[in-house]
Amino acid sequence: MRRLAGAAFAACVLAGMAGCKASPPGKTERAIAAFAKHRVFIGNRKQRDPLPDDQATLADGREAFEHYCVACHGMDGQNTGVPFADHISPPIPSLASAEVQSYTDGQLKWILDNGIWPSGMPGSKGVLSDEELWSIVRYLRHLPPAGSRGVPQMYEQ
Repeated sequence: MRRLAGAAFAACVLAGMAGCKASPPGKTERAIAAFAKHRVFIGNRKQRDPLPDDQATLADGREAFEHYCVACHGMDGQNTGVPFADHISPPIPSLASAEVQSYTDGQLKWILDNGIWPSGMPGSKGVLSDEELWSIVRYLRHLPPAGSRGVPQMYEQ
């Protein structure tokens, strides 16, 4: 009798799992999530980038980005050549996307400091200096065209 009950339970669980399917979020769900991220969960909305907007800061940002960010975001910040970028949940966003670019400089710095849970975006506070992080923020505002920097060396074949 226990065996039969166990088999029936297992069959119910499997049937229930077969009926579970995650579908992409709809327009309303995306709007609510974007509002929550921009207004509630991501801090430092009013903090300003203290570094000058010049070629030296951009070069420093590009160098820091190349050392710490290309494995997930590609050389161009738009996931070019990153084989898993679209296959994880949530997918890695293009850093040139309107959603990412609509964050304030302070919010981008907050994300770099703290990461985004439960995504795979790690925090870098204590790993990178504030100057390196702010220079990456500056670089994110001046990303090159998609595909123009090629594939990260670690993914070349």
